[in-house]
Amino acid sequence: MKKILLLSALLSCNVLAAEPSAPPAQAPAKPPIAVVNGVAVPAVYANFVRQGRLSRGANPEALTEESIRDALITVELLSQEAAHKGLDKNALVMAALEYQRKDILAQAAIDQYLGRNPIGEEVVKAEYDKAKVQAGGDEYRVRHILVGSEKEAKDLITRLTTGKKTKFEDEAKKLSKDASADNGGDLGWVLPANLVPEFANAMTKLKKGQISRAPVKTQFGWHVIRLDDMRTLDFPTFDKLKGQIVRQMQQQQLRRFVQELRATAKVE
Repeated sequence: MKKILLLSALLSCNVLAAEPSAPPAQAPAKPPIAVVNGVAVPAVYANFVRQGRLSRGANPEALTEESIRDALITVELLSQEAAHKGLDKNALVMAALEYQRKDILAQAAIDQYLGRNPIGEEVVKAEYDKAKVQAGGDEYRVRHILVGSEKEAKDLITRLTTGKKTKFEDEAKKLSKDASADNGGDLGWVLPANLVPEFANAMTKLKKGQISRAPVKTQFGWHVIRLDDMRTLDFPTFDKLKGQIVRQMQQQQLRRFVQELRATAKVE
């Protein structure tokens, strides 16, 4: 069954530094990292190689100055060869270069916006407290079987609770329309706040080992629920979730920022 995540997947925007509020003192220009066939390779290019490889999971210890210099020399040689062969005039290559330019500018706009709109500590703490309250004090280990009609659910409850009882896990594998069917209907440990209200309300009223006496209707269909266990929730500390919450709130900021740009743009 689909769940509403308490803390969403998060956006990380750290490729380019945000624009400072005051211009920094002019630093002396660094000498080029190499000169290839008379073409100087700027030292700043090393940052791009390092950031790109780190984002792809490279070992930081392997990113030595020599390895980065070697990579830049290789890129410069290949780009010179491509230009010599006229590939810099290829329509597809030119389009890719232009798109990359726009993509980098878009990232720069994001970094500048986030730098100019920092999220205060007190706002982050308030969001943490809100999430903690929503999570509640307990989490539940639950199984369910999702079927298409109330009658089918009622018949299932009868088979599971009276007469020659059938095994819940077997019925789930055979009948459930949910992705959890292969696991015997097991949803693992869940929080009520992460489930649709009808399901959560029915689940929290059950005792350990009990099967719901009546079918539970949600937007997904009809459920038969069994509570396997429950325990006190060990909610993560503020320090552990702070970074996630900040990134989530930044994502919300960026959505509003983009919506404002769209509202004033002429898009045909």
